[in-house]
Amino acid sequence: MKTIDQCNFKDKKALIRVDFNVPLDKEFNITDDKRMRAALPTINKILKDGGSVILMSHLGRPKGGPEDKYSLKHILADLSSMLGIDVAFATDCIGEDAEEKAKSLSAGQVLLLENLRFYKEEEKGDKDFAGKLAKLGDIYVNDAFGTAHRAHASTAIVAEFFPNDKYFGYLMAEELKNAEKVNHGAEKPFTAIMGGAKVSDKILLIESLLDKVDNLIIGGGMAYTFAKAQGGEIGTSLLEEDRMALCLELLEKAKAKGVNLLLPLDTVIADKFDNDAEKGTVDSGKIPADRMGLDIGPKTVELFSKV
Repeated sequence: MKTIDQCNFKDKKALIRVDFNVPLDKEFNITDDKRMRAALPTINKILKDGGSVILMSHLGRPKGGPEDKYSLKHILADLSSMLGIDVAFATDCIGEDAEEKAKSLSAGQVLLLENLRFYKEEEKGDKDFAGKLAKLGDIYVNDAFGTAHRAHASTAIVAEFFPNDKYFGYLMAEELKNAEKVNHGAEKPFTAIMGGAKVSDKILLIESLLDKVDNLIIGGGMAYTFAKAQGGEIGTSLLEEDRMALCLELLEKAKAKGVNLLLPLDTVIADKFDNDAEKGTVDSGKIPADRMGLDIGPKTVELFSKV
């Protein structure tokens, strides 16, 4: 795909897939807005060209339909402040409200759609759902690198509706350039760091990296599936039970290829995922049944830093 520098967006409506999956506290205040700020250069380029912008994103992991705590309305004020304009909000990502507000956009205006994942069709990569999204814009822009590995309706599928009018945003283009550096001529010793919740999302990337890296550091939620696969206790931590055998296979492959695969030595735990949670630190694989792992502990920080 081409980058947005190869397009003049004057009088065009750009449908942009962004990653605004930002953390919120109990009062729905954003506690880390880096993902939103990362999308600003792409949005501003299109507005400067004289185009208008329709933003689509997911937030959290809603189950079975709309949930107020996962509504993107909670980020609207911050987004408006960042852009210096009043961003409009559609109470749905498809349907009458979204279509009318998208149609009425003028040059320099921005519309934020409601959470894509309020529809199960998003993660299923449903073509009809993607078609309804595609109706909203003239040009498709993908600037959500964090979801690029998933064939969701708003990424790979919706792009099919714009055969000659699809582009990468600045963030996506930069991340792809960095990935290309990894694939061709990285300096040695070469260390890669993997995180995220799911082993299944990263399996192809991990296997590819095992042919290139000297050290592979694994953290994030996926580390608990590795710990469980090795016989550890992980309490109520994130777990992909059907991927434990795969974790053991990856450990064996790393050993066979001479790759130093590092997992956390200890983990910060809590009784709940909340600011007022009761916290502590334990060795990896020794999390009590009523606790969940949240992050790497101090011994792991020291180990990973040395590598």
